[in-house]
Amino acid sequence: MNIGAHVRGGGTLLPSLRAGEEIGATSIQIFTQSPRTWKPSLYAPEVLDAYYEAQLSHPTIRHTFSHATYLINLGTPNPELLEKSQATLTHNLSVGRRMGASGVVVHTGSHMGSGFEVALPQIARAYVRALDEADRAPAGVPECPILIENTAGAGGTVGRSFEEIGAIIDACGKDERLQVCVDTQHLWASGFDFSTPEGANALVHAIDTHVGLARLTCFHLNDSLVERGSNKDRHANIDEGTIGLEGLAALMGHPAMRDLPMILEVPGEKDGPRGLDVAAAERAWRRGIDIYETRDSSPTASTHS
Repeated sequence: MNIGAHVRGGGTLLPSLRAGEEIGATSIQIFTQSPRTWKPSLYAPEVLDAYYEAQLSHPTIRHTFSHATYLINLGTPNPELLEKSQATLTHNLSVGRRMGASGVVVHTGSHMGSGFEVALPQIARAYVRALDEADRAPAGVPECPILIENTAGAGGTVGRSFEEIGAIIDACGKDERLQVCVDTQHLWASGFDFSTPEGANALVHAIDTHVGLARLTCFHLNDSLVERGSNKDRHANIDEGTIGLEGLAALMGHPAMRDLPMILEVPGEKDGPRGLDVAAAERAWRRGIDIYETRDSSPTASTHS
């Protein structure tokens, strides 16, 4: 079980490790700059090196993920916005590599009505350029991939299906430095029902078919304020939304997913994940394990696979 949470980073980023530990998280996600401004946060190399060493030796926090700035739009037809997006993604990845992050999560953006197929070559060029132009990680520090996140499917957003994400990866030459982060609320809002073992099996099949399970690096673990298929990005605390604890359990306990980092991005009491949110996620995980152990031990289990 690896239940994580999005936490605040602080000036040296080190407070994020303490914040995660205090609520019982075993992985964390942070912003390395403001998510809603273009101005980058400039860290001295020794600050990022110190973070890497602290993370590496931390007794309970296993992974740190970085979430790129929300303003990034690699699908835009606006050349100025594209260039700013490119530079920001490259900078976010440079920071992620230096600090030893396990991945930089990115919202690809929107094609703004031009259509996915039209925007695809530009998106692929932007991803490859960021991967190639970002600063290298120090010697001995593991590779930090870009994690493409699925979207809730509103408007012209890119990445609303695994077919689209797979097409982006293919257009990037199947670059191994591109991986995937699946957001459960976005998945639900885009219409995918994973709330039963059969639905979770269908999800595993879809990811494996279009992306490859080896590219699935982590989950954003969120309940949903809105109904399935609403195409709205509205997160809820675990078991306080339309997916519910039982629905999340079916996904969390699946043998192909149960050991992945699952990062809470829930509102808590409007200040982000709390210890009780981590505890709720742990209950959902345990319930998921029970679901599959019960099925596997049933005399008719083979009929459900």
